[in-house]
Amino acid sequence: MKKPTLLILAAGIGSRYGGLKQIDKIGPSGEAIIDYSIFDAMRAGFGKVVMVIRKELEADFRDFFDDKIKGKLSIQYVYQELDNLPEGVVAPAGRVKPWGTAHAVLVASEVINEPFMIINADDFYGMEAYQSIVQYFTTNNNLKKHCMVGYQLQYTLSDHGTVSRGICSYGEDMILKGIREVTNVERRSDEIGYNHPKQGWSTIEDDTIVSMNAWGFYPGIFQLFKKGFADFITNADDILKAEYYIAKPLAWMIEKKLGDIQVLESDAKWFGVTYREDKELAKEKINKLINSGLYPENLWS
Repeated sequence: MKKPTLLILAAGIGSRYGGLKQIDKIGPSGEAIIDYSIFDAMRAGFGKVVMVIRKELEADFRDFFDDKIKGKLSIQYVYQELDNLPEGVVAPAGRVKPWGTAHAVLVASEVINEPFMIINADDFYGMEAYQSIVQYFTTNNNLKKHCMVGYQLQYTLSDHGTVSRGICSYGEDMILKGIREVTNVERRSDEIGYNHPKQGWSTIEDDTIVSMNAWGFYPGIFQLFKKGFADFITNADDILKAEYYIAKPLAWMIEKKLGDIQVLESDAKWFGVTYREDKELAKEKINKLINSGLYPENLWS
């Protein structure tokens, strides 16, 4: 098996964070969360990094990553631009915002020909997540059976505001049946829930498995994403604002029985920086991991 690639979605604007959180310094030697993701992936056996960014930020990303990653594993940049679309698809006049996470995956299709893992730039997934994806790729022989790392909802919340989460449904075989996108999720006292537009406050069990965009895919998934994008453009209710999320083509794949997603439960501990106020807690957690011996104080020295 070829060494898998780590695909990092780093083109987000970060409006709730108020800055370029993808390369904001979290570690004691100026590391961003992405640094720890790359470090964990490298230790788990990944051979390449592909980073989806906005073209105008390429110089910032190269200045931050290229020298310290050089000689350790290769890194490539691809650009999520409004007009970077599959052949035959045309952007409508007036569209200004990005197309969403599934489009971000598509722009990397020309540079990935091996199994790959997708992560968000601003999320810390834990070394076990990368190990479980590599282990899956090593043992699975069905190229239409992809995977994802699931996390318990209770460990994916922010203390500083609501979050959106993909609630997963699956059977005893841990094959994904669907993902329900829920917005405005938060903890109130001793329960987790969200405000349903019709039912009001609705609770969700703490140990509910959610998707944090930690996916393991084979390259054949790109064709499904391309087909789904054409359908998305054609049928979107508000094409100037609608976003093409990863869950959408996967739901279509599952419905049409074109492939499966194996849910991998992990003991890895997630944290992220959705809000500016999350930064200090992220720093504390990184320092605890360093003090426990999981990471060196200077990651790339």
